[in-house]
Parts: sequence; C-alpha cells; structure tokens
Amino acid sequence: MNYLKNWTFSVLKLFHTIKDENLYWQINNQEQQLQLKHERILANKLLEENLKKRSVALEHDIDLMRTRNAADLVMFKTKCTQDIKDYKQYLASLDQLKRSIQLSYTHLPEAVAFTIHHHAKQLLNQMWDAKDFEQKMHHEMALINFMTTVHEEARLNLEGETAGKLPDRTLSLIEQNKAN
Repeated sequence: MNYLKNWTFSVLKLFHTIKDENLYWQINNQEQQLQLKHERILANKLLEENLKKRSVALEHDIDLMRTRNAADLVMFKTKCTQDIKDYKQYLASLDQLKRSIQLSYTHLPEAVAFTIHHHAKQLLNQMWDAKDFEQKMHHEMALINFMTTVHEEARLNLEGETAGKLPDRTLSLIEQNKAN
C-alpha cells in the first residue's frame, strides 16, 4: 500500500510540477503572448481595411465596366439599327433593279429577271457577311459592277441601242461569278 501511496504521490508531484512549469512559462512569456495577440489583432484590422479598400476599388472598376459596356451596347445597337436600315435600302434597290429589268425586257421570262435579282442578292449577302475589310471591298465592287452593268444594259435596251434580246453582259457576269 505504501508503494501505491508513493506512486500516487509521485504522479501528483509530477502533475503539479508540470502545472507549475506551465504557469512559470506563461508568466515568463505573458508579455510576448500579449504582444503577439496585439499584433494579430492589428494584422486582422489591417487586412480588414485592405479588403475594404480593395472592395471599394473593385466596385468602382465594376461600375466603370458597366458604364462602358452600357455605352458600347447602345453604340452597337445603334450600329445594328443603321446596318439594318442600310441593308433594307440595298434590298429596295435590288427590287428596283428587278423591276427595271422586267420593264426593259418585257419579253424576258420572269425566271431570268428573278435569277438576276437573286444573284445581286447573293453578292449583297457576300459583301454583308464578309469579315475582312479587303474582302468586303472586293464584294462591294463586284456588286457595284454587277448593278451598273444591269442598269446600263436595261437603259440601252429601253433606248433601243442593243440588238440582243437578252442582257448578255449581265448574264455573262453571273456566269463569271459562279465560276469563281
């Protein structure tokens, strides 16, 4: 029993020794722990301030982007509206071209007038859909050349200055464009 008592006493002594050492360590390091705690609080406040500043800057950047995007959207919508208006005017011009052909060549089957009109629309669509500026200009020149030829031939036919009963140069251009 004495052995158990000694053993218990030793364990208690060890426990108290560890507690005492822990207490001494805390007393000896209390200032350093307080300083670390204070530094942690300051670091957290500094981080919080930096996050708030960054948040404000990001909100400002987002507002600028929204404003810029809204302006770009308005400009894009305006451009699209103008493009649609221009495209409609082109189509109206092509319809006028078809009527001009039909009036100038009354004996011409309607299918030929529609073929000429359809080809002009294809040239217009190629011009409209071209992404590269150089290609766009190439298609625009082809459309202008085609429409000029059609109008010129129709005018000459109305004035009786052509011997043929068909718009030969126009049909030749269609054939040439289909070969390309």
